[in-house]
Amino acid sequence: MMNLHFERSGPLTELSSYPQWAQDMVDACDAAKREVVDHDIWPAMCSLAMTPEQTSTFMVGLWPVIEGFPGYMARSLLKTRYGRSAGDDMARRWLVRNIRVEQNHAEYWLQWAEGAGVPREALLQGPLPAGTQDLAGWCTDVSANETLEAGMAATNYAVEGATGEWARRVYESEQYAASFPEESRKASLRWLQLHAAYDDEHPWQALEIVCSLLGKSPSALEVAHVKECIRRSYVCMGMFADRCVQDMHATRYEPQYAPLAAARA
Repeated sequence: MMNLHFERSGPLTELSSYPQWAQDMVDACDAAKREVVDHDIWPAMCSLAMTPEQTSTFMVGLWPVIEGFPGYMARSLLKTRYGRSAGDDMARRWLVRNIRVEQNHAEYWLQWAEGAGVPREALLQGPLPAGTQDLAGWCTDVSANETLEAGMAATNYAVEGATGEWARRVYESEQYAASFPEESRKASLRWLQLHAAYDDEHPWQALEIVCSLLGKSPSALEVAHVKECIRRSYVCMGMFADRCVQDMHATRYEPQYAPLAAARA
C-alpha cells in the first residue's frame, strides 16, 4: 500500500479540499444519500401530516441509535493508538472531545419526543417497533467489527451528515415549530437546533480524519470497503424512513443487511 500522508489545505467544507479518491467516493454514494435527505418523511413531518403512530415509530425506533452513538464512538476510540499516525492522533482527540456531547444529545432527543406527544417511558421501556432495528444493528456492527476509518465513515460521516441535512430542514419549518407550545418549544426543538448547526461541520471533520487515516493513495480495496460502509448507512437510514411512513404491524423482524465480516467469510 502506498499511503502518502494527507493534510488538508483547503476549506473544511469543500469537497475539493480532499483527495481525489475521497471525492469520487462521496460522489458515488450521493444517490443513496439523496434517498435519505429527500425522503417523503421530512415534508410530511414539516407539514404535520404524520399520524401519531408514525411519529411514535420514528421517535421510539430511532432512539437506540441516538442512545447508542456514544458507544459507537467509544468502540472507534478503542481502535486508536496514540503516536501511531497523525490520523490516529486526530481521531483520538476528536472522539474523546465529542463522546460527551453525544451523551447530552440523548436527553435532548427524549425532550423532543415528549414534546411531540411520545412519552419518555415509551422510549426507555417500551418495545421497539418491528422493522426499525437495521440502522442500530449496522452502526453497532461497523463500529465494533470494521476498521477505524470504516466505522467513522459509516457513523460520524454518513449517519451524522445525512442527519444534519434532514434536521436542518425540519428545524427551519415554521409550521413544525409552531406545533409545539411556546413555553416548551425551545426545549422540544433543542435536538433539532443543535444538529441543524452542530452537524454542519461535524461530518466534514470525520471525513478529514478518514482521509488522514487512509492517506493520499490508499488501495482500491480499502476505498471500496469504506465506500460500501457509507452506502450501507444510507440504505439503512432510507429503510428506517420507509418504515416510519408505513402502516405495518409486523410481529416478527428479520435483519435486512448482512454484516460485512460475515459476508467476507
